[in-house]
Amino acid sequence: MYASSMEKEENNTVCPLKYALNLVGGKWKLPIICILAREESVRYNSLKRKLVGITNMMLSQSLKELEENGIVHREQYNEIPPRVEYSLTKEGRSILEPLESLSEWGKIHMDKLRTQSPYCGECREVK
Repeated sequence: MYASSMEKEENNTVCPLKYALNLVGGKWKLPIICILAREESVRYNSLKRKLVGITNMMLSQSLKELEENGIVHREQYNEIPPRVEYSLTKEGRSILEPLESLSEWGKIHMDKLRTQSPYCGECREVK
């Protein structure tokens, strides 16, 4: 029997790891966070140029979700032409240290795999 969407939501909020991954998971949220971590604020079009392959709809949706979850701040300037800038909130910056740790773990794991074999499965079969 399948769990209702409400039960799934409740289960995700019970586990802190699932909750955190739900906030920043997906194809585009981490790259957005990484770009915003390097700069104080970034305009929409600049983000779009740096995220090769993202659609306007996906960028807008990802930014909206990150903003709703308190990770990204959206500042709209009432100028002509209108200007909008995005930046990480204090809460958003607080995830950078855990992401750095996860990155270090990934690097170590990748290095271990490389020492086992210099080739991927496909290359090994060709040689």
